Amino acid sequence: MTIKVLLDTDIGSDIDDAVCLAYLLAQPACDLLGITTVTGESAARAKLASALCLAAGRADIPIYPGEETPLVVAQRQAIAHQASALGRWPHAADFPRGAAVDFLRRTIRAHPGEVVLLTIGPLTNIARLLEADPEILALLRDLVIMGGNFAAPYSFDTEDWNTLCDPQAAARVFDPAHRLRAVGIDITTQVRMPADEVRRRFTAPLLRPVRDFAEVWFEGSADLTYHDPLAGMTIFEPDVCAFRRGVARVEFEEATGKVRTPWVESAGGPHEVATAVDVPAFFERFFTVF
Repeated sequence: MTIKVLLDTDIGSDIDDAVCLAYLLAQPACDLLGITTVTGESAARAKLASALCLAAGRADIPIYPGEETPLVVAQRQAIAHQASALGRWPHAADFPRGAAVDFLRRTIRAHPGEVVLLTIGPLTNIARLLEADPEILALLRDLVIMGGNFAAPYSFDTEDWNTLCDPQAAARVFDPAHRLRAVGIDITTQVRMPADEVRRRFTAPLLRPVRDFAEVWFEGSADLTYHDPLAGMTIFEPDVCAFRRGVARVEFEEATGKVRTPWVESAGGPHEVATAVDVPAFFERFFTVF
């Protein structure tokens, strides 16, 4: 049996988004219904997603550029840097504009109780989705978020990038009324791979464009952290992480622009938070699907 998935991504900044999309395309249990992109240069990000879909032989997957501007704060990632590699890979160039939120809404309502919405970027699109349809998240099978830092003492100096880029949007989504699963950077940062190992191991046909995009990322980073692929894997292999229930909040310090995501454990809480990861199991299962 397959699981219906919608992906909302800021592919083109950190390389882990592309790695996650490649994993979803290769995962036989994933029925990828569509992709929406978010944050600056969302159309360029859609082109990157298209390049991977075409490499997987999946030109049929709909791709919609989404919101480019955070709800309140200034834009922190205006450019999709990895788009500089697009000239080497076939990709679509024209996408429906201004329709991402409606696409998400229509798709979820067409499959009530069946769709997992995986968000691996700032939550601007999802906040706009809630504005358009306040009951929509209740129709999901699951909402899985890569974001937050749920390790005490919940310092404003240890925020994750996705939450930081649009904290007001994140606060709307991390509401006690919304059931969700979150994988935070306190867990994802345990899953790393040096750049040279990425170059050596990313040899499968679908991973070759990812490896090429990664060279842009490696100009400023020495390794790949599997933030987004770990969140994606929990949809199909939930035992790769341990989870506990509770209530998470998003707190924004306006004077500094910093964010924190305190979490209180509660057996009946609506927010399921990752508390541990089996790193060897993650890597074994990740490379098995390619």
